[in-house]
Amino acid sequence: MTNSSFLNALELAHENAWFKSSYSGDNTGAGCVSIAVLADRIGIRDSKQSNGPAFTVPTTAWASFIREIQTDQHRPA
Repeated sequence: MTNSSFLNALELAHENAWFKSSYSGDNTGAGCVSIAVLADRIGIRDSKQSNGPAFTVPTTAWASFIREIQTDQHRPA
């Protein structure tokens, strides 16, 4: 993916559309992402850069990612 594939987060979705997981904890510098649910895509950005770059993935890809995380399929054996 090239830099031209990224959009400014606020061009992608209004600030109120972005949220992060309650598992993210406080903002002490931990690596967190925020997401925005769009019509048929999910916007993803760095939580610490609310007006920084963002990108989108299809909702089906996001759903697969979440299922994999929830079932621990992402961890090596």
